[in-house]
Amino acid sequence: MSSTDQPIRQDSFALNAPLHTRQQLGRILHVINGEHFSGAERVQDLLGKALPDCGYSPGFVCLKEGKFPEQRESTDCPLFIEPMSSKMDLRRIRRISEIAREHDYQLVHAHTPRSLMVARIVSRKIGVPLVYHVHSPVGRDSTRGLQNKLNQWIENWSLKQCHAMICVSGSLQEYMISNGHSQSQLHVVRNGVCSVNGLPQRSTPQGQWTIGTTALFRPRKGTELLIESLAALRQSGQDVKLLAVGPFETEEYENQIKSLADELNVSEHITWTGFQSNVNRYFQEMDLFVLPSLFGEGLPMVVLEAMANGVPVVASDVEGVVEAIRHEVDGLIFQPGSSPDLVSKVTEMVQGKHDWQSMRDNSIQRQRDSFSEFSMAAGVANVYTQLLKGHLAK
Repeated sequence: MSSTDQPIRQDSFALNAPLHTRQQLGRILHVINGEHFSGAERVQDLLGKALPDCGYSPGFVCLKEGKFPEQRESTDCPLFIEPMSSKMDLRRIRRISEIAREHDYQLVHAHTPRSLMVARIVSRKIGVPLVYHVHSPVGRDSTRGLQNKLNQWIENWSLKQCHAMICVSGSLQEYMISNGHSQSQLHVVRNGVCSVNGLPQRSTPQGQWTIGTTALFRPRKGTELLIESLAALRQSGQDVKLLAVGPFETEEYENQIKSLADELNVSEHITWTGFQSNVNRYFQEMDLFVLPSLFGEGLPMVVLEAMANGVPVVASDVEGVVEAIRHEVDGLIFQPGSSPDLVSKVTEMVQGKHDWQSMRDNSIQRQRDSFSEFSMAAGVANVYTQLLKGHLAK
């Protein structure tokens, strides 16, 4: 086994995680947005389910009304909905501080610039440590430059009072260091997903291939690129169709993408499912998973979910992706924004230039070894343990 085949070791704090214990080590209040149920929200939900096995009791405060309360599986965790009227509405801070005191939360964990701004003040008011989970590079998280700058300013201002930052990939750790944050505060705990037991046996696809993708569809996800590549693949004689799982961020963007599909005469070869709470069942219909993101990723949960379901991945070389996908081992990597390169990589798979079955088996094993919900929760729990020990020692 080569070094690249070894299971990934997370942050140094994850080496002695107290997995599968019920010893109560502390109560953690996660402050989240809550309007979506996409990648970051899946991380939050999995932590809610897995952290109790590491000795920590989590609860949630949602700053927006939306999908998280109704879609989460971590239903044993207390949940409070305290919606803000705008990003700068700080009137909820008093109530959240009261919740934290009443329920004896010993640490506050934020997940977005908005929630970090609130959590920063709450942590100071009640005198507990603050942890920030870095899910994506905020300064290039969207195509809206002004919003990116505002979020970057809020994040940097709020992080002045932060005790530790958890980065979901090594590339995000490097990004945070480049923005002037101390490496001593940064801990890499890679995302994880639930392994899938009892996967059905599958043979190498024959005939028509189903290309799958899942996302909260928005401009940085590269959906236009995927539609253009689908058209090029079909024009070159490849019998492929697209299964697109997930909602659009806005109705305007949905109309734009579907108009493009009409213009390129591929609408009849695309199935749009809309939002789905059970994404796993759709992976079993996919022969190949494609992540065409242009930028702004951390360590995409959808890539790990595809691996868990044994679906080889073709993904763009953006933040965190190559920390999960080994080129020509678990899948293929293509140049971000390049339709010709994406078309080439999909064609190689369809024409049998790579062993689909080996990639399937490798993906399943790699996810189980290095990207489980248990490894993720263990890494996060150890960051908590180090912080709380230091806090109590003061």
